[in-house]
Amino acid sequence: MKNPPKAVALISGGLDSMLAAKVVMDQGVHVEGINFFTGFCVEGHTHAIRKHESAKPKRNNALWVAEQLGIKLHIVDVIEPYKQVLLNPTHGYGSNMNPCLDCKSFMVGKALEWTQANGFDFILTGEVIGQRPMSQRADTMPVIQRESGAGDRLLRPLCGKYLPPTLPEREGWIDRDKLLDFTGRSRKPQIALAAKYGFKDYATPAGGCCFLTDETYSRKLVDLWQARGSREYELDDIMLLKVGRHIRPRPHFKLIVGREEGENNFLEGYRKQFVHLQHVSHMGPLVLIDGDPDANDLQLAAEIAARFGQGRDAPLVELEAIDKNGDKHLLRVKPMGAEQIMQEWYV
Repeated sequence: MKNPPKAVALISGGLDSMLAAKVVMDQGVHVEGINFFTGFCVEGHTHAIRKHESAKPKRNNALWVAEQLGIKLHIVDVIEPYKQVLLNPTHGYGSNMNPCLDCKSFMVGKALEWTQANGFDFILTGEVIGQRPMSQRADTMPVIQRESGAGDRLLRPLCGKYLPPTLPEREGWIDRDKLLDFTGRSRKPQIALAAKYGFKDYATPAGGCCFLTDETYSRKLVDLWQARGSREYELDDIMLLKVGRHIRPRPHFKLIVGREEGENNFLEGYRKQFVHLQHVSHMGPLVLIDGDPDANDLQLAAEIAARFGQGRDAPLVELEAIDKNGDKHLLRVKPMGAEQIMQEWYV
């Protein structure tokens, strides 16, 4: 018996890629999933840390999708090569710091490399014409095929009836009549198809886990680059941008203030890498100081930090400033008013 054709599906963790993989699996194709870890999409990370998001499932949605489909999922670390996509996107950014068109071409290109190394025949994605304003348009979809190098080895099952025939169709691996004709931003067809397949508890259909599409996160990232005078970053940098209040009272340093117990516990893992403040006289959050503060800066930082502890209404609050060597310095400060902090210094 002839071996079935093999496809690798880009699995983001969303509903579209889940449905696309299922549509192709139903045609007798052997499908495995691939998920690229850039550092900017950490499924379940903030849900697990923050108490107010405790009702959300603490799961990696890409792994969950693979489990529902019964397929293997290959998670590939692309943190380093992805930096060039983010820092120098050929097609620019979206409404925030999201280089969506370059990002999709990059990931399809990486998937192509994987298929060639592992003996797979084609690539499939959950893209739908007209769904996203930058990367999922009739005029940009061919750009992804061309710049990724995938050409007609790239199949988009959810809107395939509106696209030119691909290699899998010409080879008879895929019946074009069984491809779908989804278009536009409405998710009603996807939700109906999910119900048909019996899929439940999937990630929000209009979602997406990339923090680069978030305005607040993008602003923090740009602030980090401006303060350092360089657009370089490491994984710890981009993880910390997702946690706490970020307050920059001076160009050369900022405070990262835990908002609740879960964030404080997370920030504890970084305190030896930063000068940090701990409350002494009253209960209060851990505060990391990113930068190189002098004595006057520490005094100002302590006044700000005191505002977020239980001594916010006290005449004086005591905090300890602890440097990277573990040396401590006691500070007695009057808590600063919230208005100045929020209006002037929030990142």
